[in-house]
Amino acid sequence: MIKYFWTELKTMIKTVTPAQAAAHELLHAEHDLLKSEAGVEYAQAMVTCQKQRIKRLKAYLAVDEVKEPA
Repeated sequence: MIKYFWTELKTMIKTVTPAQAAAHELLHAEHDLLKSEAGVEYAQAMVTCQKQRIKRLKAYLAVDEVKEPA
């Protein structure tokens, strides 16, 4: 973490070429993309989990309704 901040500080202080600035921006964009993709994977897993939960609860209630009238 400290190494990252040190690199950022050196980048801000020194004069960089446009190509170096673009490469640095690309690095940040790729990192942001990875974080976003991880968020999407988590959201998809949560959707699957909730669908399975709903299915399980509906099945439980259906079995429970069959038992009650008897």
